[in-house]
Amino acid sequence: MKLHYGIDDLNQLDWASILPIILPFLFVGFVLIIVALFDLYRHRDTRENILMWAIIILFFNTIGSVLYFIIGRKDVNKRALRN
Repeated sequence: MKLHYGIDDLNQLDWASILPIILPFLFVGFVLIIVALFDLYRHRDTRENILMWAIIILFFNTIGSVLYFIIGRKDVNKRALRN
């Protein structure tokens, strides 16, 4: 039994059988990032820390998008609501 795999062992993988499993996850993650950035842009006048959230969404990919939808959408500028 082999316990250590190297870079050369990646050439032996059958990517045609792995790709249909990986592509839906990549697609959902990409769509989630696009939707989060679009929502952030659309509500930029009521959100605070827009640049910080854009960096989190882009650099932390799927987890950053999920964090934005859980935490970032509650980050509302109170002065914008009064006007």
